[in-house]
This record gives sequence, C-alpha cells and structure tokens, in this order.
Amino acid sequence: SITKNKVADDAAKLAAFGAKAEYLFMKLRVLILSILTLPTLALAYETAQPTSSVPSDKIPVELENVGVTEHLGAKIDLGLTFTNEDNKEVKLGEYFGGKRPVIMAIVYYSCPNLCNFQLNGLIDTVKKMKGVGGKDYDVVAVSMDHTETAALATTKRANYMKELGQPEAENGWHFLVGSEANVKALADQFGFKFKWNDVRKEFAHSAVTYVVTPNGVISRYLHGIEYSPETMRMALVEASEGHVGSFIEQFALFCFQFNPAKNKYTL
Repeated sequence: SITKNKVADDAAKLAAFGAKAEYLFMKLRVLILSILTLPTLALAYETAQPTSSVPSDKIPVELENVGVTEHLGAKIDLGLTFTNEDNKEVKLGEYFGGKRPVIMAIVYYSCPNLCNFQLNGLIDTVKKMKGVGGKDYDVVAVSMDHTETAALATTKRANYMKELGQPEAENGWHFLVGSEANVKALADQFGFKFKWNDVRKEFAHSAVTYVVTPNGVISRYLHGIEYSPETMRMALVEASEGHVGSFIEQFALFCFQFNPAKNKYTL
C-alpha cells in the first residue's frame, strides 16, 4: 500500500509539473510576441481592408470582370519574358534565385491615380520596414499596359528610387513591360482581372500587392494601397521558406495567421 501511495503521489506531482510547464510555455509565448511587436501589438498589423464584395447586379458596367481571384499556392510561369528598365529582354525567373522572396505588383506607369498610390504606399512601407531590397527581398513591377515602353519604365523606376533614398537597395527593384500575351498570362496566374475603359482612357483595375516565394509560388495577397511595415515583413518571412527572418519572427508565424478579411496577421 505504501508503494501504491508513492506511485499515486508521484503521478500527481508529474501531472502538476506538466500543467505548470504548459502554463510557463504560454507565458513565454506571450512574452516573445510582446517583444516582437513592441510597442503596440494591437495596432501592428492594421492596414487597409479589401473592399467588400458587391452583388453582381449592382456592379457598374465599367467594373464588370475587374478584380482579383486569389490563387494562393499556385506557381507563376517564370519562363515568361518581359523587357526591363534597361531595355533588355529578361525572363521572369531571373528575379527568382531561390533565396529571396519577391514583392510583385501589376500596375501601369502612366496611371493617373491608383497605381501611383499603390507604389507610393509600397515605398513608404519598405522605408519603415526591417530589411533591404536586393538583399532580403526583390521588388518586381509589371505594367499591365502592353503599349508602354522600357523608357517609361526607366523614368518611373528612377523617380521611385529617388523617393526610396536607399542606393544599396536599388539593384533589388525592377520595372518591366511586356507583350499583351505575356502580361495577360501573368495577370491570369495571379487571378488579376483588368480592362481598358475607352471613355476615360484608362484601365479599370484593383490595387493588390503579391508576395511570392523564392521559387515562384504565390504566398500572400495584400489588398489596398497601404499596409503596415509589420504586415509586409511577416509576409516576407512567411514566403521566404526560412531564408529571411530571425528566430523570433519565424516563431511568431506559429502564433499568427493571416486574416484576409482584415488584411493583416492576427492571433
């Protein structure tokens, strides 16, 4: 009976130790997340939310068949060819070396409104974000307007590099133009639908930034014209497949999940 009592007592102590260990682990997790997201966890991932869906019978004719259908996990065709800002033909795969994630945007360089806001928002985000273009990630913008030229892409890139103010990052930023067929092929792979409005003489399109893995797999869609540096950083860490991010940042991905409705990472 003494032996039975001792066994029961040991079992109770073991159970208590297990519960205490679990409690301590939870406290450690909260502490790490608090350190990671100082000073304000609640506001860290606030960003513009995607526009809610509108019943099809209320969509203006100009916006029919315009929008984005997410293709998370799909691989884009890295064999597609475009012309870069140096007027050289390049394959998309040249910007995917298997080590750095890639931020992509389908815009057009003569856009009078939305594209400028989207690219301005991207510049503002990366200026405040940990990491350097060309070292921790690359940025590739592709014009949806197949009539635009490499000269225009060069001018647009120069303007944005001046605004970025990070000479060491310039090798990581690329502005491309391409044929109608290749632009459409890439847009279809991202689920990006746009069309020309002949009355307004401009494209109807939405604003979406894509985060793609080093091997060309679509990892995240960021909707809107601006998002917090923390959201972009977490998206890059998630897409990097272990090549980007500290241990704490990678650990945090086990605790955070991307919430498409809020366009941010949440617990």
